[in-house]
Amino acid sequence: MIDDKAQELGRLLGQSDEYRVLLRATDRMKEDLELQKQLAEVEQLAQQLERAAQAGQEPGKEQIEQYDRALQTVQANPVYQQVVAAQANFEKFMAKVNGRIYDGLKKGAASPIITLS
Repeated sequence: MIDDKAQELGRLLGQSDEYRVLLRATDRMKEDLELQKQLAEVEQLAQQLERAAQAGQEPGKEQIEQYDRALQTVQANPVYQQVVAAQANFEKFMAKVNGRIYDGLKKGAASPIITLS
C-alpha cells in the first residue's frame, strides 16, 4: 500500500505546475548553446581552482578573477535565472510536501490503531 501511495504521490508531483515550470526552464537551458558554453567554462575554471587547492597551492588573483567574471556572466543570463527561480520554487513546494508527510508520520506514530493494509 505504501509503495502504491508513493507512486501516486510521484505521479501527482510530476503533474504539478512547479515541476512542469522547472522542466521547461531546464529544457530551455539545455537548448541555449551559448549558456552551455558559459557553464562549461565556469565548471572548468572551478575544477582548476579545486585542483590548486588540493595541491596546497594558492590560486592566482587572475585565475580567481577569471572564475568570478565567468560566474557573473552565467548568473546574469536570463535563462539561467529562470532555472534558479524554478528550482527555488520547486524546493519550496517539496518542503511543504515533506512537511505534510512528516505531519502524517507524527499522527501515524501517535495512533493506537495498527493497520496492515
